[in-house]
Amino acid sequence: MTTAGVRATARIGARADGRGGTSLPVLDGEGPIAPRRTRAHGDEARVMLVGAMSGPLGNDRLAVEATVAEGARLHVGSAAATIALPGQTKGEARYDVRLRVAGGGELHWLPEQLISAAGSDLYVTSRIDLERGARLVFREEQVLGRAGEQPGRLTSRLTLRLGGRTLLDQELSCGPGAPGGWDGPAVLGGHRALGQLLLVRPEFEKEMPAARLLGECAAVNPLAGPAVLVSALAPDALRLRRVLDDALRSLG
Repeated sequence: MTTAGVRATARIGARADGRGGTSLPVLDGEGPIAPRRTRAHGDEARVMLVGAMSGPLGNDRLAVEATVAEGARLHVGSAAATIALPGQTKGEARYDVRLRVAGGGELHWLPEQLISAAGSDLYVTSRIDLERGARLVFREEQVLGRAGEQPGRLTSRLTLRLGGRTLLDQELSCGPGAPGGWDGPAVLGGHRALGQLLLVRPEFEKEMPAARLLGECAAVNPLAGPAVLVSALAPDALRLRRVLDDALRSLG
């Protein structure tokens, strides 16, 4: 930790243990991010990300890296929502997520929401690199402001690559200082919770789910590969979670 902000990286590595399960040879955290092993579920290893201190704050540089080897199955969640706060140091904070899954590996990335508190400034990047034959469930939920307050500035970029080919690369900026129209009818339409669900499954090569609406503010969008993106808006975090959970169940 310095006057310029906290620099911290958490690392998770999962590999098949040769006995029909998944081991975690790498499980290391720094500063505000503490990965903790929880009880396995069948052949799936489970890790919970625990906030060891407040953050991200202004000028912090935080990162989480997870690597899943061939034949391993990993489920990652978080103990509570992540709250972006202004802190005492001015400047943009960064939160980088880097996920890599080998062919035959499977990752379920299901953390709690990211909340953009008033006065904060956070840039989030999620880069997912998959080999052919990998399986993925990735959920991202963002809430603009706590109850009764305006949001901070939040910019998020999500990139998905499969076999070295980019299937998705999108960025959205919300809150004070974001490009005009972010809260208008063409973007958020006054909603304060937004989320995405990414599913990558080899069987989608043969039978891709059809594009369709899921109510008024959510949609299933097939990508140019064995992958589907669900995008959703909602008035609050609770209703957003319900929409994404329903979408996951409907996609099997």
